[in-house]
Amino acid sequence: MQINKYYLAALSSFIIWGFFSLALKPLHDYPSLDILFYRVFLATVLLLIINLIFRKKIIKNDLQILKNLETSQKYKAIFLTAFGGLLLILNWFLFIYAVNHVSLKSASFAYLICPVITTILAFFILKEKLSYWQWFSLFLCIISCAILSFGHLSDLFYSLTIAISFALYLISQKNNKFDRFVVLTVQMVIATILILPFFPFYSGQIPSEPIFYILLIVIVVLFTIIPLFLNLFALKGINSSTVGILMYTNPLINFTLAILYFKEDINQIQIIAYTLILISVIIFNERFFFKKK
Repeated sequence: MQINKYYLAALSSFIIWGFFSLALKPLHDYPSLDILFYRVFLATVLLLIINLIFRKKIIKNDLQILKNLETSQKYKAIFLTAFGGLLLILNWFLFIYAVNHVSLKSASFAYLICPVITTILAFFILKEKLSYWQWFSLFLCIISCAILSFGHLSDLFYSLTIAISFALYLISQKNNKFDRFVVLTVQMVIATILILPFFPFYSGQIPSEPIFYILLIVIVVLFTIIPLFLNLFALKGINSSTVGILMYTNPLINFTLAILYFKEDINQIQIIAYTLILISVIIFNERFFFKKK
């Protein structure tokens, strides 16, 4: 198997998400719900503008495809798209809350667990096959996660919920046959409809600082629309398990930032665990790194 555009799209999305904390950390003084509200609203507006102005033909084509589906397939497509929007909202809120109010480690640990959960779910739900080397890679990942969870069990609830929500999102969107950008837009509209009734009651004062809106635009464009589209696009051409294992790029970057930029303490156990993760990623993708004649 050769590295293709779908593989590169998935890898790029997780590299981008690896730097998300650089834009999110400066907003730690703002309530997590406020960040979520404005992120979803702004993303929805931008996506609607792009689609309604530049992608009308694609929208019409998708509507025609939906119209031609059998009733059961039509309901299934609508349900999976709506379910994806709900999962994104849950994932985003918990991630923002974990980074700003629990710990960066709990958020990072979520994306250490997520590839394992995604791979296992893909095996049982989507019937995606794994080689012996890939199962061994998965075993190494589980060991490394167990090492990192030692002494941080209090953060495990947030980590598991974040991980499961995103794993289910990847699995549920694998067989979505519609245009990925249109799917993302519909999911953002659904997310907006879901959280809009809560905005008047749970939002704080409207932020007046320009830095809030500058960072929010960066988060929406660079850390939301672009990587999510790349992720959905990647699912068209590679297995969910491969997308899941590439997710380890995210915590590896977070780990590097925590040491070099945020100056967090590091110990030998963490070094061993992250080294195991790096080895497991290489083993899982041995078909890409070591081409067989």
